[in-house]
Amino acid sequence: MNRRELLTTGLVATGAILAGAARAADNRDLAERLGQPKGTRMLMIHADDVGMCRSVNATTIKAMTEGVVTSGSVMVPCPWFPEIANWSKEHPEADLGLHLTLTSEWRYYRWRPVSPPDKVKGLLDPDGFMWRSVEQVVAHASPEEVATEIKAQIDRARQFGMKPTHVDSHMGTLFADLRYFDAYTRVAREAGLMPMVLAPTPEVLAEARELGTEYIQRAKTLHSQGFVLLDQLSTGLKGGSLEERTDVFKKFVRGLKPGVTELIVHLAGNDDEIQHVTGNWAARFHDYTLCMDPAIRRFLADEGIKLVGYRELQPLWKA
Repeated sequence: MNRRELLTTGLVATGAILAGAARAADNRDLAERLGQPKGTRMLMIHADDVGMCRSVNATTIKAMTEGVVTSGSVMVPCPWFPEIANWSKEHPEADLGLHLTLTSEWRYYRWRPVSPPDKVKGLLDPDGFMWRSVEQVVAHASPEEVATEIKAQIDRARQFGMKPTHVDSHMGTLFADLRYFDAYTRVAREAGLMPMVLAPTPEVLAEARELGTEYIQRAKTLHSQGFVLLDQLSTGLKGGSLEERTDVFKKFVRGLKPGVTELIVHLAGNDDEIQHVTGNWAARFHDYTLCMDPAIRRFLADEGIKLVGYRELQPLWKA
C-alpha cells in the first residue's frame, strides 16, 4: 500500500469514527429533520454549470420544469448568465443557487472574474482569464482574493434580480484548500446564503483528500453553528452511452442510504454550440435525456425515493 492509499485509508477510518460528531446537536439525518420518517431516502438531482452557454440554460430550464431535476446552480462570470438570471427573476419558484466560479477550463470558451482585475490578480492567467485548473488557482490565488471574487459574484447575481437558494463550488475549487473553504463558508454566512457543505462521511473524506482530517473539525464546528450538512454527495454519473449511464443511475439509486443525497448532473443539448465548447458534450446530452425520461420518474417513485431541493433545506439553515 502506497503513501496515498495509507492516507486515504486513515481518513476513511477516522471519518467512520467521527462522522457522527458533526451532528452533535442533532443526530438525525436531514430527511428526518425535514419531517420524514426514519429511513427515508431523499434525492436532490442538481444541475451544475447553468449560465455557461445557451445550450446548458435551455436544457436545465426544461429539466427543472418538466423533468426530474430539482435544483441547479448558476455561473455568474459566464456569457449566458444574464439570460438565466432573467429567467430566475421571472420564475421565483425555481430552485437556483450560485455555482461560485474560480476556473475557466475550456480551450477557447473563456471568462474572466467579476471583480476588478487589480483586486484579484492571483485569479488571472497570463491571458487575463481565470486559470484552467484547480491546481493553478491554489498555486496563485490568495484566500483574500478568493473571498473578494465570490462575494462579487453573489452581489452581481443579486443586482440582476436573482434570489439564490444556495451557493456551491465549480470544479470543487473552494474545497481544494482549507483557507478557501473557510472563506467560502464565511462569505456565505455574511451573505445569508446556505453553502453546500458535506458531512464528513468516509465517502466524502475519500474524495476530498486535500482537506485532510482537519475537515472533520471544520464540519463539526459548522454544524454546531447551524450550517446544514448534506448526508451524501455524488459528483456525477459514469458511462459512455445513455444505456450505460441509465444503468449506473439505477444502481446508484438502489444503493442510496437514508437521508439527503445530492447527485450532480451536467446538462446540454445535442447542438452545434455545445459541441464547439466541450468534447464531453455527449455525456451532458445523455444526462439531459435521462432526466427528461418519464420512465426515470416512475423508477424513482417505485424505489420510494422522495425528490428534494435546496429550497426545502432553507428553513433548516434559516433556523
